[in-house]
Amino acid sequence: MTAAGLIFSNIHDISIPEMTAERTMASIPFGGRYRLVDFTLSNMVNSGIDKVGIITHNNYRSLMDHIGNGKDWDLARRSGGIRILPPYVSSSDSPIGGKLYTNRLEAMLGAIDFINHCDEEVVVLSDCDDICNIDLSAVLDYHEAKGADVTFVTKKMNLDGGKAGSHTIINADAEGNVTEIVDCSPMTKGEFNVCTNIVVINTGFLVSTLHTSVSYGYKDFYTQALAAAMASSKYVTFDFDGYYAEIGSLPKYFTANMEILRADVRNELFNTKDRPVYTKVRNTAPTKYAEGAVVKNSVIADGCVIEGTVINSVLFRGVRVRKGTVVKNSVMMQDSCTGENVQLNCVITDKNVTIRDDVNLSGHETQPFYVAKGKMI
Repeated sequence: MTAAGLIFSNIHDISIPEMTAERTMASIPFGGRYRLVDFTLSNMVNSGIDKVGIITHNNYRSLMDHIGNGKDWDLARRSGGIRILPPYVSSSDSPIGGKLYTNRLEAMLGAIDFINHCDEEVVVLSDCDDICNIDLSAVLDYHEAKGADVTFVTKKMNLDGGKAGSHTIINADAEGNVTEIVDCSPMTKGEFNVCTNIVVINTGFLVSTLHTSVSYGYKDFYTQALAAAMASSKYVTFDFDGYYAEIGSLPKYFTANMEILRADVRNELFNTKDRPVYTKVRNTAPTKYAEGAVVKNSVIADGCVIEGTVINSVLFRGVRVRKGTVVKNSVMMQDSCTGENVQLNCVITDKNVTIRDDVNLSGHETQPFYVAKGKMI
């Protein structure tokens, strides 16, 4: 079964406004050397999907810089390959009425030209705020074997309420046939099958659904557009039981980074022999550990200089930790540096942050202290 990929880079930017002020959700750094989009792209490439469109909205310069021509994901191709789909503002008689999209449905209507030119049998839809290493080939085989129009990849989650639209719950019978598509609400509590926003959908069915949505004025892709066609179509669920992290807030971003310090999580995400996670390659010198440096249970990228102590932390490329400094339970992004005798605990420093001598910063795992890009403290 042939498949194309369609990635939403901005849909949930509002979830982490601190980190998306100057970038898309897709280009948020993660895990020492990756961007969030790397996991989504790698899942597709590892499953043989070599035609991918990335829908953007705003602040996508860093995303374009990271992806380039797609060669690091083997997507620099004459046919297929990767395409950045900028926000499309057209005449007032266009499907989205000459304005920028505000939701998933409008985003796809803005990318309708890309979808119409997909000769592949199915389109795999995916967001960028989900971290997992999933074998999409198995999902595609399952979709074909079930003869489905739509396959939702779901994950069992314990929900404790939430704003409408933060999660979409997919109820299914014992055979995996979808019986109901509903939005999470503040009253939604307990264990539910939640849509991971990884969806396999037949290309012709997607095009038809989008045109029908325009005719009926639908606003929501899941609970209106797809729900309306459910009675006359076949929807199924594919339950994913591997590691999955949803980056739905700053604390969740912090927690996901801390979880990769666990060997079992690292092995599931990065040590799968036939499903590596690709990212932009940079030629950087190895990390230098000075005499007296102490490093425990941490992920340290290349190009760092460690003169102090780093415990239970994630350090990106080019980070410098000077003498007398203790960095604990923290995330320091690319080219950040500390002065001497600094104390950091539960802190996230964005790129190019400078922490001067004798500064003590402490957050909490439920509310980490965040320092914006390029700031000096």
